[in-house]
Amino acid sequence: MDKDMNYVLGADFGSDSVRVVVIDAADGKMVGSAVSYYSRWREGKYCDPKKNQFRQHPLDYIESFESAVREAGTNCSSALKKIRAICLDTTGSTPALCDATGTPLALDPRFYDDPDAMFILWKDHTAVKEADDFNALSRSWGGPDYTKFTGGAYSSEWFWAKLLHIARKGGKVAEAAASAVEHCDWFPALLTGTTALDVIKRSRCAAGHKLGWHASWGGYPSEEFLHKLHPLLATIRRSLGNETYTSDVVAGTLTEEWVASLGVPKGTVVCVGAYDAHMGAVGGNVAPGVIVKSVGTSTVDIIIGPRPGEGEKEKQVAGIAGQVDGSVVPGYIGYEAGQSAYGDFYAWFRDLLVWPLHHMDSGIDAQQKEKIKKQVLATLEQAAEAIEPTENSPVALDWINGRRSPNADQTLKGALSGLTLGTDAPTIMRMLLESTAFGSRAILECFEEGGVKVDKIIAIGGVARKSKLGMQILADVTNRAIHVTSDDHTSAIGAAVFASVAAGLYPDVPSAQKALCAGIERTHQPNPKYTKVYDALYKHYLALGTFEEKLRRG
Repeated sequence: MDKDMNYVLGADFGSDSVRVVVIDAADGKMVGSAVSYYSRWREGKYCDPKKNQFRQHPLDYIESFESAVREAGTNCSSALKKIRAICLDTTGSTPALCDATGTPLALDPRFYDDPDAMFILWKDHTAVKEADDFNALSRSWGGPDYTKFTGGAYSSEWFWAKLLHIARKGGKVAEAAASAVEHCDWFPALLTGTTALDVIKRSRCAAGHKLGWHASWGGYPSEEFLHKLHPLLATIRRSLGNETYTSDVVAGTLTEEWVASLGVPKGTVVCVGAYDAHMGAVGGNVAPGVIVKSVGTSTVDIIIGPRPGEGEKEKQVAGIAGQVDGSVVPGYIGYEAGQSAYGDFYAWFRDLLVWPLHHMDSGIDAQQKEKIKKQVLATLEQAAEAIEPTENSPVALDWINGRRSPNADQTLKGALSGLTLGTDAPTIMRMLLESTAFGSRAILECFEEGGVKVDKIIAIGGVARKSKLGMQILADVTNRAIHVTSDDHTSAIGAAVFASVAAGLYPDVPSAQKALCAGIERTHQPNPKYTKVYDALYKHYLALGTFEEKLRRG
């Protein structure tokens, strides 16, 4: 390894901000890092939570990335000048309609402020009807069932459903669309000047998990199938090609403009992108038998397993969010599941409690209100820790933003059960923490019922790092040790792992993981005093879920 040119840059585009790390690939030392928040998103622009509409402007991504790279390089300018490769991850599915040059339509002055021309964030659930229609057609049209490798259901959080929703609305945005692009595909193409529809390299991770791509039916869902949903989808399908790429593959090299803007060397390699949880799993040391839980606003649970042997069929795991060859670590099947709300459930409760503070004349200034808001969850969690769970404790259902896994259904709702006049705010806080842990247990059981053995659980992400009580409850509910990583930037580190492989600094992902990945900060062991109590409460959780499903389905 060239000691003078061994630095790599990883970028993690999350729901609220982009995180950037600069890492010495020789020893894994992080020499620089920064976080930059999306300005328009922070102002609440283009979003309407009551309609489940969450959109992000492409300029938020561009401006925040430039800002984060510059800030990360403030204390390591010499390392920034020796960067060998850049790799990035994004949330997903986060698609945008684009023109014939691969440019998102929101960058066209005609559509600058039109939410339908922007990137549709993963948690946008405006396309529930369209997901239902995709599922129904897939099971009845006489061709392949395109939900076969996505656990048996296509979600409103995913590519085709979201674009079908915009297409059905019609209007000038839909008329102007030549194709569509995932955030994780577009940004590497933007950095390398390869946005043209016939040259852009599409992520295997995104294509397999959210776009219905699978080798067994020759790539993406067929034009014939998609045309039955809407002609625009067939047009988009024609522009995608059939090739998809893992993230150890080079997408291109930085353009001169980006070299000048970022202050990195000419010829800097940029990798094919992927989704944040999948790269986070790599940064969290995913391996066969090791599931990595990315715990933040929502959760994504990732584990890998061997490919089928020659002459063997790929084992299908029912109820999960997808399984894709090479989506996590090249050479392995990547399995994904998750919960549509985790930290978002707690944030909802916090916002409920502080609503009067922001809507009445309290005499408290905006800065003080924000300070109070930031203290609410920590104060509630501290009080909730003192509450002893019993088999008669109230139970909550974590489907407040729909259910991603097991068995995706975004029409389902959250619930609180067993409340009395004695139920106070800390009790409800504990209910929410327990409910998200129950949802995690259901996912673990789904994996193991499908033949994917889980030997170890590693937790990454903001909630995992901050909420010690939440992780202890998770250990008690699942009766398994929960290992929490020692770094806040695990997804960006995973991106740096791929950058180091693409740059030729390591031969493969497992080798790079050993050198670059962070260790374990703390481990939560299950408390035998509570595991049996939670076994009983878990049955109440399952019964509440069954009631909710019957209620919604009549």
